Amino acid sequence: MSTLHLAIDLGASSGRIIAGTLSGGTITMTEIARFRNRPIALPTRRGDYLYWDILDLWESIDQGLARIDALTSLTPTSIGVDTWGVDYALLGRNGELLANPSCYRCPRTDTAPEQFYADLARDEHYRRTGIQFQQFNTVFQLIAAAGSTSLQHAEQALLMPDLLTSWLGGEPHTDITNASTTALLDPVTRDWDDAVGAVVEKQTGRRPAELFAPLVEPGTVVGQRHDAQVVTVASHDTASAVVAVPTDAPNPYFISCGTWSLVGVERTQPLTSDAACAANMTNELGYGRTVRFLKNIMGLWVLNECARHWNDADIPTLCAQAASIPAGHCVIPINDHRLFAPGDMPARIRAIAAEQGQPQPHTQAEVTRCIIDSLALAYRRALHTTEALTGTPLNTVHMVGGGINSTLLCQLTADATGIPVVAGPTEGTALGNLVVQAAATTPLGADREAVRKIIRASVTTTMYYPRSEQLALWDRLDATISH
Repeated sequence: MSTLHLAIDLGASSGRIIAGTLSGGTITMTEIARFRNRPIALPTRRGDYLYWDILDLWESIDQGLARIDALTSLTPTSIGVDTWGVDYALLGRNGELLANPSCYRCPRTDTAPEQFYADLARDEHYRRTGIQFQQFNTVFQLIAAAGSTSLQHAEQALLMPDLLTSWLGGEPHTDITNASTTALLDPVTRDWDDAVGAVVEKQTGRRPAELFAPLVEPGTVVGQRHDAQVVTVASHDTASAVVAVPTDAPNPYFISCGTWSLVGVERTQPLTSDAACAANMTNELGYGRTVRFLKNIMGLWVLNECARHWNDADIPTLCAQAASIPAGHCVIPINDHRLFAPGDMPARIRAIAAEQGQPQPHTQAEVTRCIIDSLALAYRRALHTTEALTGTPLNTVHMVGGGINSTLLCQLTADATGIPVVAGPTEGTALGNLVVQAAATTPLGADREAVRKIIRASVTTTMYYPRSEQLALWDRLDATISH
């Protein structure tokens, strides 16, 4: 028997609706709709703030779902939503939206960490939550919102995928994979941390455990939309992407490469040591009570912003042109904070290159090659740090997500790390979303091996092997380019 499942997969630059048909032990995916997602800058008395256009997103989702009947004779069995992490919406007593959700790239949180850490030591915060320091973490967004009318009058807060899932017909809830990105959750107990919550309450008047909807694990059926069950999936997009890693290894290394690059290893327990804190590693919760121990890297956001600056230049063409530039021509620390906000990214890259004593890239091909080489170096460092901290042998790394469309990035990752790269699937997040739905609503069940077996049967991968003659170059770059 075939069953149809619908994944709403929203990234920070685009959204898509993917239909997945489970039949004969494999999932076949069909794209139903694809639409743009971008933050909107609005003026305030403190400068421009960035917001998500959630109403446009909802309209795009609604219009996409309306196409299903015309494309298939199957009735959807289930539907689920995944998005990026940390951002949330505030709702009134009748469930009404009080304001457009703020975007994590909004500068409103610039001073929030300093305020928060006046009441809780930074290393203690890490030991309690296991989440790396990022000024856009939900905890700092709440601090930045202190005194605002919307926070004062909010009946409830929902993280972005939970908001959309509730609009689809699900009971309000907080999926634990996304909750773990907030820096408010204890990754051991998988519950809100009392000490962190007390600081937030002191500084904002709101306690997270009371403000956010009840926590649930991924794979929970939370409602009904027409004939389809509404399932809370591994709703943080990286959590879904890692579900889709096609392996039977117990602790696979992964690179989820999209707007952000998330580089790490899947584990069964968090690691919150002083060394992990010093390395600014993060512990995010996953499907099947797993933990993703990883490093956030700036990702293809930098290239996307360059393409936007170049009048929406075609990214596959840019990558093809970049292949003609010699490796290591210009490499920069890609996690430089100046590359975080929207703006003239090529000019920022040239400024950082000059500071590093690197040749400044001028052509579009040179800038693109600089970004890709810099990502490969960052991947190398993150993987080696992860191996050193966890003791898990690094023999192979799986790359999933849209970034694997760049064969140059995949090959350079193999060269830089000195290990084989298994690339695929491209739509890993949607596939992970779909298989969690299937596990919750069909006889497949939630057995982790059964889920991964479906994944392996459903994807085609490409192998990239390191070129030994390139290793000396990457050793030199690793020794000379600042972190």
